[in-house]
Amino acid sequence: MEKLQVLFLDNHLLVVHKPAGVLVQGDRTGDATLLDAGRAYLKETFRKPGNVYLAVVHRLDRPTSGVLLFARTSKAAARLAEQFRRRQVRKIYWALVEGKVPAEGSMQHRLVRKERRSRVVEEGGREARLRFRRLRYERGVSWIEVELLTGRHHQIRVQFAHVGHSLLGDFRYGSKIKFGEKALALHARSLTIVHPTRREEMTFVDDPGQDWFTPFSR
Repeated sequence: MEKLQVLFLDNHLLVVHKPAGVLVQGDRTGDATLLDAGRAYLKETFRKPGNVYLAVVHRLDRPTSGVLLFARTSKAAARLAEQFRRRQVRKIYWALVEGKVPAEGSMQHRLVRKERRSRVVEEGGREARLRFRRLRYERGVSWIEVELLTGRHHQIRVQFAHVGHSLLGDFRYGSKIKFGEKALALHARSLTIVHPTRREEMTFVDDPGQDWFTPFSR
């Protein structure tokens, strides 16, 4: 894993850049995780003996990059989890998708999750809503900004694939175009929360590197 990129740090929060292909927390693969890297960073930075508390309050899929928030105290973890549960957190993503999408719009579907996939269904399932706008279109690829209004499993990936605009690199949901190694063209660009103790609104932004835009320069 590359060196941890810290976007913000105080007594209650640790905000980092998540590279594509890196796990947030452990799974059956046993691969290195950002959670462990964050704990090691805090331990070294503050010369803490023993175990370091750091809690996951939201997740990004392994092939997704962008802003990731951890809580440094149990109080912060509980209050942030409540914000996510109540949908009080604003989540903005950037994505590169196949084809030309409308200049702006919204989507509303119902999704069913089975094992490691989700799909759109006519009845049942869970409501999935988002808004989007197109930022650029070139060479058969649309760069879009998406605001998630609900947080369903693989939501952006499934909803855009369903309307014929698979995310680049997302072979699970029909993409025909490769996008880097262990990556798909989905980036958590910003996250807005209310600070768990100061009660002020804070927005954390993480722009992708220039290589993220290589599909426009082929």
